[in-house]
Amino acid sequence: MIITYAQGMAQLRIASQVHDYPINLEDVARLWCGGCIIRAALLEDIQAAFHAHLDLPNLLNDDHLSQAVISKQADLRAVVGLAVKLGLPIPGLMASLVYFDGYRSAWLPANLIQAQRDDFGAHTYERVDARGDFHTNWEQD
Repeated sequence: MIITYAQGMAQLRIASQVHDYPINLEDVARLWCGGCIIRAALLEDIQAAFHAHLDLPNLLNDDHLSQAVISKQADLRAVVGLAVKLGLPIPGLMASLVYFDGYRSAWLPANLIQAQRDDFGAHTYERVDARGDFHTNWEQD
């Protein structure tokens, strides 16, 4: 649930910046605690995190909440792994795990997407071993 709230609050933060909305995420958590259909005890911890760090970019950057996620990540991985093995769809948990792994990664496999875009439309790509933009003729015989 922490990861789900982290992603949602991050989206609210970005929307607030892009559209110049004066959204205070501490207030959002407080309002949700006080009567919204998604009311949860976790919202008190979320409210406290935004109160302690006014410019918190993501709940996963809060020490208390990140430690809670880290302490349970093996369980999440086990549940997701078992569901995959059994062919059971659990998209919410799978998406949460992917978001967590993506958020904490310094390097992501976007290079494959860049290579595909370059192949389909000569959009170029960046490399990790050299600076600049590159294009490859992917259909060489």
